[in-house]
Amino acid sequence: MGGFLEYVPGDSFLHRMNPVAKLACALLLSVACFCTGNLVFLAAVLAFDFALAAACGMVRQALGLAKAVFFFSLILAVIQVLTTPTGAVLLPLPWGYVGTGGLMAALTTIVRLIAAAVPLFLVLYVTKLTDLSNAVVKVLRVPYRYAFTFTSTVHFIPVFMNDMKGIMEAQTARGVEFDAGGIVRKVRLMVPLCVPLLVSSVRKTNSSAIAAEVRGFNLRTVASGYKEYPFAARDAVAFAACLLLVAAALVLGAVQ
Repeated sequence: MGGFLEYVPGDSFLHRMNPVAKLACALLLSVACFCTGNLVFLAAVLAFDFALAAACGMVRQALGLAKAVFFFSLILAVIQVLTTPTGAVLLPLPWGYVGTGGLMAALTTIVRLIAAAVPLFLVLYVTKLTDLSNAVVKVLRVPYRYAFTFTSTVHFIPVFMNDMKGIMEAQTARGVEFDAGGIVRKVRLMVPLCVPLLVSSVRKTNSSAIAAEVRGFNLRTVASGYKEYPFAARDAVAFAACLLLVAAALVLGAVQ
């Protein structure tokens, strides 16, 4: 199994789709989540996301991502509950109250963010970054430097995470206890680790830039890639299904 945002080989429907079609479908699913506040529709999209993840053997990755997005969206949800006094009063506050409407809005925010994030990150698990950047360049005619910048950013995220993990293990071997104490102590222990991580990141980035220049990065054109990325019937069917979801979201949004 691959690490965070690392390609996992497979032969599922998503693996065989055109990289551009996968990216377009993921974007459409995310757009559909923000076109309506219907909680039932958002829950259905979330269930569809996990069905896709199960179809390509990515349930563990999808659950991990959903957990991370949940904790982030929970902060937004709490702020929304405390600043949106709507519906029946549940808890009076000095500046308003916590109401049923605010709780429903907060729950909708959590489900929406998770449902919108899972398909976008799922694309990175079922698509090689080289194929994604080359397909965007050849099909969408995006300049290679922009595609390379995006894919390089995604590529370095797990690299930096592994570096941070190695630094923490080295400090643990020297007697530093990261699991003990409260959140303030953990933050104080983590801050000094940013310096060696920053130094390591700069070195890796500089080495990558030199390697790209040596390989003729500035000379790359659309015709430089030898691999073709044709569209198949499955790509058209998936794209049409995602368009229907967006249309349904727009209808539900207009009805509310």
